Amino acid sequence: LGGVDLNLLTALRVLLEEGNVTRAGQRLELSQSAMSGALAKLRRRFDDELLTRNGRDYELTPFGAELLPEVQETLRLINTALGVEEEFDPATSERVFRFMMSDYAIAMAHDHLLTRVREAAPNIRLQVDHMYLGPDPRALERVLVDYDVLVGPLGYAFAGRSRPLWRDHFVCLVDPGNPRLADGRLSMTDVAELPHAVATFGPGNLTPVDRAFGEMGLERRIRVRVSGWLALPFVIEGTDMVAVVPERLARLHAGPAGPLTMTPLPFDDILLAEGYWFAATRLSDPAHRWLFERLDEVGGALAEADPSMP
Repeated sequence: LGGVDLNLLTALRVLLEEGNVTRAGQRLELSQSAMSGALAKLRRRFDDELLTRNGRDYELTPFGAELLPEVQETLRLINTALGVEEEFDPATSERVFRFMMSDYAIAMAHDHLLTRVREAAPNIRLQVDHMYLGPDPRALERVLVDYDVLVGPLGYAFAGRSRPLWRDHFVCLVDPGNPRLADGRLSMTDVAELPHAVATFGPGNLTPVDRAFGEMGLERRIRVRVSGWLALPFVIEGTDMVAVVPERLARLHAGPAGPLTMTPLPFDDILLAEGYWFAATRLSDPAHRWLFERLDEVGGALAEADPSMP
């Protein structure tokens, strides 16, 4: 191993997780001078600053940000190989969990998740990044290394494990002044001829709506593309466009108090199954097992809140 002190791996992980020398020392119960010494050794080892000053605080260098998930995974694998399980007390833990989530998933699940985490683990922090998946298969392979959890539609070919969260189906959203509306409904001809606003999640990534229209051989007149589902209701308000969106999201913008009209699809239902993905090695970590239990509770709460969903 070229004389590398493997004990520095723990210091490296905590320094990168905290992004702060003082807080890292507090977590490891080491003096600030000891942590500064460890950081100096790590900087020489990697020939990178890892942490740089930004005003009164620090920020990770690009290399440091890329290194963090690798170090976290390496330490988990070392502990597994040695039969050592890290202690985890949610009441005192200051872990940071990284999530990649679609905007729709954030809107549906964040309140339930935050409530459960905050009640049992007030010092745990969640970092949530918007789901955007590029066409590079190597980038897809890294998602479950870079992130503790990915929440999104089941059906993507990730290499990790997945568990279901909730189910939904799609409806049409239109402005109430749309001249095509007849008795609160749109016909198949209307959907084919109206301009559409659609959601995208990265080049080459088809949504359930994309697949359904493709299977029907129906080519939509796409006028606007936006990243994610959440912006679509705002895009179509006051226009003649239609958007096909998950019903749970549509309900937030339709109805007596909402500015839009929700109508059923004029063809067979399009189902959406949301779940969460994680690397199988995460199960060796008691902190991740605790987190996954909270996510399972979120799925149960959403199913209980709306038993009418498919």
